[in-house]
Parts: sequence; structure tokens; C-alpha cells
Amino acid sequence: MTIPGVKRAFKYRFYPTDAQAAELSRTFGCVRKVYNLALEARTDAWKSRRERVGYNATSAMLTAWKKTEELAFLSEVSSVPLQQVLRHLQTAFTNFFAGRARYPRFKAKKKSRKSAEYTASGFRFREGTLTLAKMAEPLGIVWSRPLPQGVKPSTVTVSQDAAGRWFVSLLCEDPDVRPLPAGGDAVGVDAGLEHLLTLSTGEKVTNPRHERRDRKRLAKAQRELSRKAKGDGSNRAKGRRKVARIHARIADRRRDGLHKLTTRLVRDNQVVVIEDLTVENMLKNHALARAISDAAWSEFRQMLEYKAGWYGREVIVVDRWFPSSKLCSACGTVAEAMPLNVRMWTCGCGTTHDRDVNAAKNLLAAGLAVSACGAGVRPQRDSSRSGPSALKQETPRREP
Repeated sequence: MTIPGVKRAFKYRFYPTDAQAAELSRTFGCVRKVYNLALEARTDAWKSRRERVGYNATSAMLTAWKKTEELAFLSEVSSVPLQQVLRHLQTAFTNFFAGRARYPRFKAKKKSRKSAEYTASGFRFREGTLTLAKMAEPLGIVWSRPLPQGVKPSTVTVSQDAAGRWFVSLLCEDPDVRPLPAGGDAVGVDAGLEHLLTLSTGEKVTNPRHERRDRKRLAKAQRELSRKAKGDGSNRAKGRRKVARIHARIADRRRDGLHKLTTRLVRDNQVVVIEDLTVENMLKNHALARAISDAAWSEFRQMLEYKAGWYGREVIVVDRWFPSSKLCSACGTVAEAMPLNVRMWTCGCGTTHDRDVNAAKNLLAAGLAVSACGAGVRPQRDSSRSGPSALKQETPRREP
């Protein structure tokens, strides 16, 4: 049985013609301009008149802006991405008033993401070709993997990253996503830096340290960029693209590895238990910030949770203050002290533990207890850990 309503974004790289690249660049600029104008209008209306301006009002404003001499260029691009960005702004304000996000910010010319979203009225998808509005030729897409058979995209998002690469993302309802057969396997997962993941089965996943592998190349490119004259010159633009390409290479390899790892965990286990890590607070430790960012624990959790939802699996998150490393998984005794340099320790009951494997086993037991009871009890805070930014017990004091 297919899960109804499961939508997936299929992302592909494409190579536009000069005319298409110019048209898309104009569209990106217009999208950014409309977003900033609408945000300014809504902000001023609230500050001056305490009036909330919604999507319908900003859509009417867009029509009026196109009739002015100053903003007549907005009529030269497709209206679909301009309307979509107004809907995105409405969503941003909805999330802000609901307390789920910060107040929307203006889009900077150099730092904002270059993207435009087209709904069904703004593109034509026929016989494996995609043609956007205001374009005579289809995009030169590299179909690295096939779309689900008989499926047409509901929205198309075109973007260009800082490295100058062009991408198109097609949002489709995937009929191939089905719940996997229920299994009895469950696994505890302990995240770390020496090893990216340690499973309760005893398996340890090596930390690939993608950023460290390219650190010398990145540092060299950044030094070369710093020596180029500041401004909008072509040499500085080339330097920025060179740095961006190295960052893109790192991010692509990291994302690919996490996708493979999370897919394997979800397919092999009915229940996956992880620890609730406050990565944002951990990054305040400047000695470990680079290594923690490279490990991408937040991205790992995000992938694991949405894939579990797709395939009918369960992800249980254990409280971050649960003393997984100090608790003996054999007898339940909590050790008084557990310095970070201690990787193997022996409990009073005579059991010798690998610190990471023991933590993963304790996380699994705690997660299964929460699942059996239907609700979890927040473990008492470990008095040896001070402040909300206390580091994960399993991370070493210095970056390896």
C-alpha cells in the first residue's frame, strides 16, 4: 500500500544556454526585489498603522508596481515566481506569529539564495523535457536518475549555488514510497567525533571528516581571495567561486554519505533510538565547532526522521541529560566520574565497557522503555554538567 501524499524533490543539474541563464538571472533579481518590497510594505504597515497586510494585499501591490516606470521591468519575467515568493513571505510571517521562526529578513543581493519556484502554470513537462515560462527551449537537464514512471512534477524550483552550478528540483508525489515490512530489530545510535556513529550492536562508523580532507585546499583558496581587490571585479568573483566550489565539494560528499547511512539504518531497523543533542549550543565551543559542523549531526537526525516517516519506522529521541556514558548497561550503576579521555572503563560489577558502545546500549534501553510506556520521563540533570551549552560527553576536548 502506497503512503498517500508523500512528496519527494528530485534534484538534477542542468546547463542553461546563454539566453536561459540571462533570463533566469533576471528572474532571480526580480524575485528578490519583490520579496524585499513586500516585506518593507508589511513592516511599515504594522509599525505605522498596526495593520496586518496579507498575501492578497501584496499581490495587488505587485500589480501596481508593474505599472510604475521604476518597476516596469518586473513585467519582463514570468509572474509565477513573483507570486510564489509572496506566498513564501506569507508563510514566513505565519511561522513568525506562531512562534516557530524569527521575523523575516530582507534578501541581500550577494548572500541570498538565487532561486525561483514555478507552479504548474509556469512550466511545461512533456516527454522528459522541461520548458519554463518565457523560454523557447527546454532546459538541458542531466537526468542522473529517472523520475517515477507516469508522474509529473507539481512545482519546479530552479536555483544557482555560490559555485555557479545550476540545479532544478522537481517536486513529485512518489508512488514507489511504501512502508517496509515490520521487523523486530531496534538499534541505539550514539553520535561522536572520533567515530561518527556507534551502534548498540558494537558497530562503529568511521568519521570521514570531509572538511579536514580539503582543509589545505580551502585555506589556500581563501588566502588567494583575501589578496584580491575588494569590490565587484571579475578576479574577486573568480576567487569567490573557487572557494565556493571547494565548499560545495565538501557538502556534496557529506550529504551523500549521510543519505547512504540513514537509508541503511531505516531499512535494517524498525526502531532507531538517538540522543537529543543541542548542536547549536555545542558550536559555541570554538575548539570543537569545526569538527561538530563537519559531523553534521543535525542533518543526520533530519534525514533519519523523514525517512522513518516514509517507510513506517520509528525514531525515538532520548533526553540529552540522560547519563548514557556513565551508566553501566549490565547492572545499572552510575559512575561518579567519567573524564572524556576515558574510552574504556570497568564497572564495580566487573563488566568492562567500551564507552561509546555502552552509551549506545543505554540509549537503546531507555528508548525502548519510553516506547513501551507511551511517554518518557525526563531524566534528572547530571550535576557534573553545567549550563545549557554543556558538551556531549562522548566528544573529545580537542578536535582530532
